[in-house]
Amino acid sequence: MDPAIFKAYDIRGIYPDQIDEEGAWKVGCGAARFLRSLLSGYERGQAKAQSLCVGRDMRTHSEALTQALIEGMKSTGTNVIDIGMVDTPQMYFAINHLGTCGGVQVTASHNPAKYNGFKISGLHAKPVGADTGLKDIKHIAMALLHTKGTATGSVQKRDLTGQYKNHVLKFLRPNIKKIKVAVDAFNGMAGKMIPALFSNLPVEIVPLNFEHTGKFKHDPNPLIKKYLAEVKKAVKQKKCDFGVCFDGDADRLMIVDEKGRPISCDLLTAMMVPYFLEKKPNSVVVYDLRSSRIVREEILKYGGTPRRERVGHAFMKKAMRDSHAVFGGELSGHFYYSDNYYTDSAMITLVHVINIVSKAGVPISELIKPLQRYSCSGELNFEIEDKKAKMNEIAKRYSDARVDHLDGVTVGYKDWWLNCRPSNTEPLLRLIVEAASKELLEEKLSEITAHLGEPV
Repeated sequence: MDPAIFKAYDIRGIYPDQIDEEGAWKVGCGAARFLRSLLSGYERGQAKAQSLCVGRDMRTHSEALTQALIEGMKSTGTNVIDIGMVDTPQMYFAINHLGTCGGVQVTASHNPAKYNGFKISGLHAKPVGADTGLKDIKHIAMALLHTKGTATGSVQKRDLTGQYKNHVLKFLRPNIKKIKVAVDAFNGMAGKMIPALFSNLPVEIVPLNFEHTGKFKHDPNPLIKKYLAEVKKAVKQKKCDFGVCFDGDADRLMIVDEKGRPISCDLLTAMMVPYFLEKKPNSVVVYDLRSSRIVREEILKYGGTPRRERVGHAFMKKAMRDSHAVFGGELSGHFYYSDNYYTDSAMITLVHVINIVSKAGVPISELIKPLQRYSCSGELNFEIEDKKAKMNEIAKRYSDARVDHLDGVTVGYKDWWLNCRPSNTEPLLRLIVEAASKELLEEKLSEITAHLGEPV
């Protein structure tokens, strides 16, 4: 097993070169030992609390890895509830609905088909990352010399589709107007979940790439604009109210408006602010620090409390719980909800967008238009070996600004700002710049790239 598969937030690598059945067994053993070690005395007396949920995505090797993972868990005496082929947010639902001490989803999310991996969650579906237990699991797994052991734990198969559907659709407003949505599943888990959840509703789905063939027409990453071409075309040809693309494990999404134009996820967060603050006035709303200033402005405008947070689902979920936030949005397309166990859900996000568009009675582009007050570069990547030194240079260059180091370095002026942060896994710096005008944005980008070089 290649130790490099253990990342900041999950386990991920190429099958079978880096991740195989032997490695899956060891991860199962390590995850079960670690997650059960966290249980309190009372929880250890509860049968379900000592169990783990396991689910998988549609990749051709996911089933074999899942079976090996389960055998590793059973070797520790852990009982397993196999919830089958599901989207990742259904794993978060299952852990909470069934009351287990955690769960593992076998998936490589938006990576190409040759990849696979494991997303591990603890009690209440709290994320397990490098700083919250993944290093411990790695230590246990890498120390195992074999994959033998008496499988004293049991395995039970459960289909939670009905309960999950009830949970997702409880957020749908009654008597919504009929709405038409083009959905590109990117040959991922949305191809199974959209028909399961949205059938028999006043929502007409125009399906794209719902098939599971073991291949992706293109990498299942909706943040790459060229991959949105099909849904853009379908929205315009079929006269849809909007379109949506999901990533491979269907925990993230990207929306395009009725004209086929992508809506940046920070603007989508801003669009949802009044909707949630009407439901729960004076609440906290969490957003990641790459988001447009319009997000903070909208939260304050509607009486909420803005909370700016580091990039990454582990930080966002912790911030949500700590502040009892009503919802949160991340530029990557993750959206988090207090009434979804403080976890993210692309399907619930789709429900809320349907509610908003249906009630507004105007095209979604009209809802977004007032929020497009700034010019933004989008996230740009630069190859930099000494990332820390380069960030220090930027902080020094703009030392007369408001500077903070919550995640990388953020520089803020009245009419423009930037964030420059390091990649966790590559020799890259990620830069985002926003300004009050297109001209100022171009000026500042030219100024900054003189220090960083050309983006890759």
